[in-house]
Amino acid sequence: MIRLLVVDDSPLMRRLLGNVFAAQGDFELSFARNGVEALDKLAAFKPDVITLDIQMPEMDGLACLDRIMLEHPCPVVMVSSLTTEGADATLEALELGAVDFITKPKRAVSLEIETLAPLLVEKVRAASRARLPGTLRLADRVRLKSGLDSKPMPAPRKLVRPMPAACGVRRTDSPVHNLVLVGTSTGGPPALDVLLARLPHDFPWPVVVAQHMPGSFTGPLARRLDKLCALNVTEVTRPTPLEPGNVYIGKGDADVIVSMRPGGPVVLAAPSHPEHRWHPSVDRLVHSAMQHFPPAGLIGVLMTGMGSDGAEAMTTLRQQGGRTIAEAEESAVVWGMPGELVHRGGADIVAPLEDIADRIIELVGRK
Repeated sequence: MIRLLVVDDSPLMRRLLGNVFAAQGDFELSFARNGVEALDKLAAFKPDVITLDIQMPEMDGLACLDRIMLEHPCPVVMVSSLTTEGADATLEALELGAVDFITKPKRAVSLEIETLAPLLVEKVRAASRARLPGTLRLADRVRLKSGLDSKPMPAPRKLVRPMPAACGVRRTDSPVHNLVLVGTSTGGPPALDVLLARLPHDFPWPVVVAQHMPGSFTGPLARRLDKLCALNVTEVTRPTPLEPGNVYIGKGDADVIVSMRPGGPVVLAAPSHPEHRWHPSVDRLVHSAMQHFPPAGLIGVLMTGMGSDGAEAMTTLRQQGGRTIAEAEESAVVWGMPGELVHRGGADIVAPLEDIADRIIELVGRK
């Protein structure tokens, strides 16, 4: 049985979520109306996973999440709105340690809950098996237990920007012939923090990212990443020339693809293709890049995420002479996508998250 604590101030939402998970037959449920009540239930109920609303009275979801990660670390799935404010709060929650998020229906929740139910269950099941790093908020937890500070400290940003010389490859103004393709899903935003913060400002290849997210979330994600790393990070909303020193985040609820224009290669948002379940699709991104770049000029990176998106395309890329990197199980929050790449024999390199940037730099230096 999966012990699930549902935390939401709405009686209707608690009832609807309770019905969805009770119908599965393998969930043991408990409920809380706000963050204070949720914290009171942690020690006795010992949940395997928590769904946590962001907007609640007395103690909101972010404050509650902060306490959970410091006092009783447990996989948490945030329940978020699709607004810009909801996106910003959700990204903050992922930074604090939440594993994933689900979005509330745009219309009456009672009308759409049946449609959303399979995804809700899949995300919560994946979160219940998620790996929380032992170092997650470790310094804060030690400080709190030592009584050095009665207030939980904000999540530290352990981001180290390498010196420009670390890349070892000079940028030029020549046309772009090489490209890094990154795919990720559950646990992806914090993983992108780590990866991109370790790439120097003179990194000579463009980087295109397919992160499974709703369309209202990828803009805030790009702006947040742009503040954290030396490269320029933008959301792809229109055909954009691919240039060194830039990271392009695919717009959510659409696919991100590479194409060729008279002036050179571009990246653009394309309507999501029904052939692919998750969007932006990593498989579609990689296949589109292979149509316009030689395989030897492509590096595919597949990081944490449930499912198998990207594994098929990156396996093909490796078979045709491209290079691929899979995140190691030891660091992945969910080893679905990178694990599938490894199982298919499609990974040249398997590396923990903190080493992936160095492996990319090494591969670029050999070109």
